[in-house]
Amino acid sequence: MSSISDVRAASPYLPETLIDIPTVYFLIAGVLLTFMVFLESVLERLPFNAAMLYLPIGWLLGSSGVGLIHIDLRAHADVLTVITRVALLLSLFTVGLKLRVAFRGEGSRLWWLPLRLGVLSMLITVPLLAISISFLFGMPFAVAMLLSAILAPTDPVLASDVQVKNVDDPDQLRFSLSGEGGLNDGSAFPFVILALILLGVTDEIAQVHHFGWFVAWGVAAGIGCGALFGWAMSRLVLFARQRFGLALGMEEFMAIGIIMLSYGVAELVHGIGFLSVFAAGLAMRQVESASSGNKPAGELIAAAEDSGKSAAAVHPEQAPVYLTETVLGFNQQLEHFAEFFMVLLMGILLSEFGISGEGVLIAGLLFFVIRPIAVGLGLLGSDTETSHRWLIAWFGIRGVGSLYYLCFVLQFWHDKLNVRIAQDVLTVLALSVLLHGMSSAPLMHLYWRKRAKSGR
Repeated sequence: MSSISDVRAASPYLPETLIDIPTVYFLIAGVLLTFMVFLESVLERLPFNAAMLYLPIGWLLGSSGVGLIHIDLRAHADVLTVITRVALLLSLFTVGLKLRVAFRGEGSRLWWLPLRLGVLSMLITVPLLAISISFLFGMPFAVAMLLSAILAPTDPVLASDVQVKNVDDPDQLRFSLSGEGGLNDGSAFPFVILALILLGVTDEIAQVHHFGWFVAWGVAAGIGCGALFGWAMSRLVLFARQRFGLALGMEEFMAIGIIMLSYGVAELVHGIGFLSVFAAGLAMRQVESASSGNKPAGELIAAAEDSGKSAAAVHPEQAPVYLTETVLGFNQQLEHFAEFFMVLLMGILLSEFGISGEGVLIAGLLFFVIRPIAVGLGLLGSDTETSHRWLIAWFGIRGVGSLYYLCFVLQFWHDKLNVRIAQDVLTVLALSVLLHGMSSAPLMHLYWRKRAKSGR
C-alpha cells in the first residue's frame, strides 16, 4: 500500500496536488462518525441495530465498492490482530462490570448458566462443527478444526442488544448471554492452539509440550491475574479516596490501566489474557457489590448524583458504586467506537475477499443446527425455560472474537487454504450481523412483553 493516494485536486484554480492516504481515511471516518450523530435517534426507532448499517458502508468503501480503502488481511495480519484485540479487551472488561450477581448466596446459581454455555457448549460446538465441515465440504480435519475454533466464540461487542442492561435486574436470558460472551472468547483459545498444533505451526507461537497443562495453567493464571488486579486496584483506589481524599478522578485511566495490567501480566505468565480481563471486570463489580452491602445499585447511583461527584467519590457507601459506574460508563462509550470500527473493518475485508457460497452453508449449519444442539446439551438438566433455551440458541452472535482469531491465525499459518478460511469466516460474520441484527430487537421486545405479562 503506497503512502500517497492518486486522488488529486480537480479545481482549475489550484495547483495539482496529491492527497495523503491517511488524510483520506480521516475524512472518511469524520464524515461517518458525524453522520451517526444525526442517525442514532432514527436507528432507535427501527427494528435493527447500527451494525447492520456499518457493514454495507464498509463493503462500499472496499475493493468491491468504490475502492477507497484497500486492506491486505494476510500482509497486515499482525497489525489487525492488535487492533481487534484492543476492541475485544474493552468489551470483555465492560461485560464483567455489568454482571452484578454475587458468587455466593442468593442468586449465585445463576452463574451456572454462563459457565455451562461458555465451557460445555464450547466443548460441543468446536468438534461437532469441525466434523460436520470436514465431512460435508471435504476440508482436511485440522483445517476444519481451525475454522470451527475461529467461529466458535459468541461476541461481546455486537451482542449489546441482548446483554444485561440493568445491573440490578439479573434477567436469566441476558445474564446467560452476557456471561457466555465474556467467557468463550477465552475458552476458544485452546482450540485455536490445538488446531495450529495439528497443522504443525505452533513453534512460532508457543512451545506446547503438554497441551493439558497448557490449558489448565492458562485458565487458572488468566482468571487469577484478572481477579487479583481488579480486586486490588478497586480496593486501593477506594482506600485512598475514603481515607486520604486521594486518587480522585481519572477513572478513565484506571479502566485502561486495569485492562492493560491484567492482560499483560496474564500473557507474561502464559495465562489466557481474555479470561484475565473479563475476570478483572467481574472482580471490580464484586468489590462494589460487597462494599455497598448488596444494596440496589440504582438506589446508590441516585444518592450519589444527589450528593455530587466530589462527595460521592469519598462517601463510605456511595464511593464503590460511583467508581464502578463511572468506569463502566467510560468503557461503554469506547465500546460504541469499537463496534463502529470493527464492523466497518468486516465490511471492508468482505469487499476484498467476497462472499463464499461455502460460508453461507456453514453459517446455516452453525446457526440452525450446531448452536441449538450445543446449547441444548450444555443446558441439559438445568431449570432454564424452553423459550429461554431457544432464544439463547438463536442469539449465538458471531463477530469481533472470530475476526480477532482469524487475524491471529493468519500471522502464522500461510497455507493456500487460508484464503478459503478467510472467505468462510467473513461470510459467516456478515450473515450473523445481518440475521441477528434484524431479529434481536423484535425478539427481545416479544420476550419482554411475555415477561411483563407473567410478572417476572
